[in-house]
Formats: sequence, structure tokens, C-alpha cells
Amino acid sequence: YKHRYEEIFTYIKRYSKAYTFLHSDGAIYPLIRELINTGLDILNPIQISAKGMEAEKLKKEFGEQLTFWGGGADTQHILPFRKQEEIVEHVKKLIKIFALGGGYVYAPIHNIQPNTPPENIAAMFRTAYDYGKYPILNI
Repeated sequence: YKHRYEEIFTYIKRYSKAYTFLHSDGAIYPLIRELINTGLDILNPIQISAKGMEAEKLKKEFGEQLTFWGGGADTQHILPFRKQEEIVEHVKKLIKIFALGGGYVYAPIHNIQPNTPPENIAAMFRTAYDYGKYPILNI
């Protein structure tokens, strides 16, 4: 797979000013370094609930080389089941981790699940809007 990604990413960078973007759900931590080395610029969706995909670890190890597009709220385990106050704190924590120093585009980790209360969805996006603007201040 590496050869193909490298070929695609090299072509994109040679003939455009575009950044390279990859959507890959799940526990891809073991592949991230190799993907960066093939020319990846942006990774999505940052499924922080998957094994090895802890926000702090990802930002520390790859934050200088990679833009994170996602990881802003756990839509599978937190958003459908927690109180709005907990969701606000969850989103603020993740914005603080991923956005400090740059290289972050807010998005949840996955699709919003059908059993999610609309109020919780609103709390997630309201918090992202209120706290996710650059420059990121102390949250």
C-alpha cells in the first residue's frame, strides 16, 4: 500500500499546491508514521475511541507533521449517552489537545449515531464554535 500512496501523494504535490488527505477509520496508529513518510498531510477522522488512538499521544507524536481533521467528540460512546455538561467538557478537552499549536480542523470522530439526543449534538457544535477558533486560548 505504501508504494501506491507515495505515488499518489507525490503526484499531487508535484502538480498542485494541494495538501494530501486520507480518510481512515479505526485503530491506524501503527500506520501513521509510514503514511506521513509517504507524503500524507491531513488525517481524518481521528477515531479516538479506537485502540492506540489517544488524542494526547497522537498530538505529541505526530502534531508537527500532520494536520488532524476530526477527533473532536466521541460520537459512539460519549455524545449519545452523556449529559450536556459532560459533552461540553469532553469537546473542550479535545480541542485543547488537538488545536494548540495549530494543525487541527474540528470534526467528530465518526458519524453522529441515530440515538443521539439533538440537544447533545447542539452542545457539541456550540462548544466547538465557542472554543475552537484560532488562536486557541486557554480553555
